[in-house]
Amino acid sequence: MSDVHPLLLAGEWVAGEEVQEVKAPFGGALIGRAARAGEKQSAQALDKAVEAFQKFRKTPTHVRRSILLRCAALIGERHDQLVDILSREAGKPVMFSSMEVKRMKLTFELAAAELTRFGGEVLPVDFDDRAENCECVVRRFPIGVIAAIVPYNWPFNLAAHKIAPALAVGNPLIVKPATSTPLSTLALGKVLTDAGVQPGMISILPCGSAVAQKWVEDPRVAMVSFTGSPAVGWHLKAVCGKKKVSLELGGNAALVVHEDADLERAVQRTVIGGYGYAGQVCISVQRVFAHEAIYEKFSAMLAEATKKCPYGDPMDAKAVCGPLIDETNAKRVEQWINEAVKEGARVLAGGSRDGTVVAPTLIDRVKPSMKVCCQEVFGPVVTLEPYREWKDVLRRVNDSTFGLQAGIFTRDSDRIYQAFQELEVGGVIANDFPTMRVDNFPYGGVKDSGFGREGVRYAMDEMTELKTLFTRHSV
Repeated sequence: MSDVHPLLLAGEWVAGEEVQEVKAPFGGALIGRAARAGEKQSAQALDKAVEAFQKFRKTPTHVRRSILLRCAALIGERHDQLVDILSREAGKPVMFSSMEVKRMKLTFELAAAELTRFGGEVLPVDFDDRAENCECVVRRFPIGVIAAIVPYNWPFNLAAHKIAPALAVGNPLIVKPATSTPLSTLALGKVLTDAGVQPGMISILPCGSAVAQKWVEDPRVAMVSFTGSPAVGWHLKAVCGKKKVSLELGGNAALVVHEDADLERAVQRTVIGGYGYAGQVCISVQRVFAHEAIYEKFSAMLAEATKKCPYGDPMDAKAVCGPLIDETNAKRVEQWINEAVKEGARVLAGGSRDGTVVAPTLIDRVKPSMKVCCQEVFGPVVTLEPYREWKDVLRRVNDSTFGLQAGIFTRDSDRIYQAFQELEVGGVIANDFPTMRVDNFPYGGVKDSGFGREGVRYAMDEMTELKTLFTRHSV
C-alpha cells in the first residue's frame, strides 16, 4: 500500500509535513503510510480550534446530539472495516476488535443520551431567610479546547471517550493518536467528518511528542486528557500550567479468589482478563491471590486453561492472545519473566517468545519486589500467590504504587463491602475480573494510576465548568 493517509486538520483532510510507515505487529507487513503534522500544522489546528470554540460553543443541544447519533450509526455501518484495520494495525485479536468497535458505537450513543438530561439544576435557597423570593440556577458550560492524547491499545474507544463527551458539551479537540496506531484513530476521524462535525471542532494529528507538548503548554488549551504511561503522564502534568488535567496511567490489577468462589468462572475470567489482547490493557489481570484452601486446585485449573489459551495470529477468529505491539516490548516481557525465574519464581505455563508473540504465561512462587508483580507488565503474564486471611490479602492488593481497579470473587457480601471500603483503587469489581469496564461508569484510578475520571457523564463533568445564577425576584 503506497498511498499516504492524510491527517485531519480542523475538519479538512490534508497532507502532512512528514510521513510515517505503519507496520503490523504480527508479521511486520506494511499496512499503510500516515501523514504526520509538524509545528506549523499543529499551530494552525490550535488556532482553528480556538476560533471554533467561539463560533460553536452555543450550538443547540439537538444539533450536537444529532451529530453524535450519526457518528454511532456510521460506526455501526462500518463495523467490519473498522475491525479489520484495528486488528491489523494494533495486533488486536478480531474478537476483541469487534468488541471495541461496538463499545465505541455505544460510547457515542451514551454521549447523545446524556444530552437529554445533562446541563444543570435548580437549587432551593430560601431555607436561608436572606434568600426569600430568590432562585438559584446552576448550569454547566464548556471550558474550551481539549488536547487529547490517545494510547495504541484502544485507538478507537479510548479516543471516543475523549471525543464524544467533548463534542457533546461543545468543546473542540486536538487529538494525538498513538505512533503505532494512527490509521485507526484517523478512521474514526473520517466517521466524525462524515457525520457533520463542524469545521475546526476536531483535528487528528499524528505527530511527535515535542509537537504535542506545545498543546499542553499553550494557555489557550483548557484541558489535557491523557491515557498512557506514568512517566509521560506525570511529565505532562508538570508542564501543563493551570489547565485541567485528566490522567489514566495504567496499573498492575489484582484479582482475589476466595475459598467460596465459583472456581470455573474465576479461571475463565482470569484467562480472558490476563491474556486477552496479550495483556495490553491497563486493567488486565496481573496479580492473582487465591485462598490457601483452594490454591492447589485453582492453580492446576488455571495452569491447564493457560496452556489451552489460543494465541498467535490476531486475524484468527479463535485467538485470545495476539502479539505485543512490537518486538521491543515482547523482549521486555520475556526478560521480566526470565528475571523472575532467576529470583525463584516458577513458570507453570507458557514463558516462551516468538518474535512479537509471547505465549500466555502463568507464574507462581513470586515475590512482591519482582517486576512482574510491582510494575505494569502490559503483556500476557499472570502471577499467582496464596493467602490465608481476608484482611491480609486486601493489604497485599494495596501494596502497589498503582490503584486503577481490582477484582474479587466471593459470595460473602460482607467481604465485598470490606473490600470496597479498604481497597485503594478507583473501582472494585465483585465476582468478575478487574478488566471489566462498562462505558457509562466512572473509570480512573488513584496513586500512580492517575486522577480524574472518564465514563461519558463523568468526562462531561470534567470538561465543563459550573456557573451559578442567583436571582432575587420582586414578587
